[in-house]
Amino acid sequence: MAEAEAPQLAESKQVIYCGVCSLPPEYCEFGGTTQKCEEWLQAHHPDMHQRLYSADAIEANLSSLSLEAQKRAEKDAKKKAAKAESAAQKAEELRATSHVIIKRIERNKRKYVTAITGLETFGLDLKKVSKDLGKKFATGASVTKLPAGGEEITLQGDLSDDVYDFLIEKYKEIPEDNVECVEDKKKKKTEG
Repeated sequence: MAEAEAPQLAESKQVIYCGVCSLPPEYCEFGGTTQKCEEWLQAHHPDMHQRLYSADAIEANLSSLSLEAQKRAEKDAKKKAAKAESAAQKAEELRATSHVIIKRIERNKRKYVTAITGLETFGLDLKKVSKDLGKKFATGASVTKLPAGGEEITLQGDLSDDVYDFLIEKYKEIPEDNVECVEDKKKKKTEG
């Protein structure tokens, strides 16, 4: 009997993805962060940077375009860079003016819950933070949507001071000046 030959398997190709925009470096020019992508590529893969961004490679790509297309490409590149820069600046301004509010809310008698709002503006995953807080303080923690928009983390118990210290210590991206504690007391019914 003749032995059947095993089919040849194609070798898989290793693809490098950009650490800034997560596209392959050949396609970074189509994202909004071309300059940052180029800097990342230079730092992490200098050989590929040389192949894509050397003067010869850029000139070869431009020579295949017409004069009108070259001008349009230049104009588009400037527009994308300006747009990316303004978006980064707006995000930075939003972070600088945003506040994390830790609110102690009285439920009934001596029962309290602690609500934390404003964490999403600092780029934190609220479910992960909620889980960290629940583990740290051995209490129930949940993420709920607010009627006004946004989300808050609700913890069972009076933990406002402890949460304040924990957030400042663990999440360095939140400036200490932007965290404030507020007490929300339940309004007593007036007899009359």
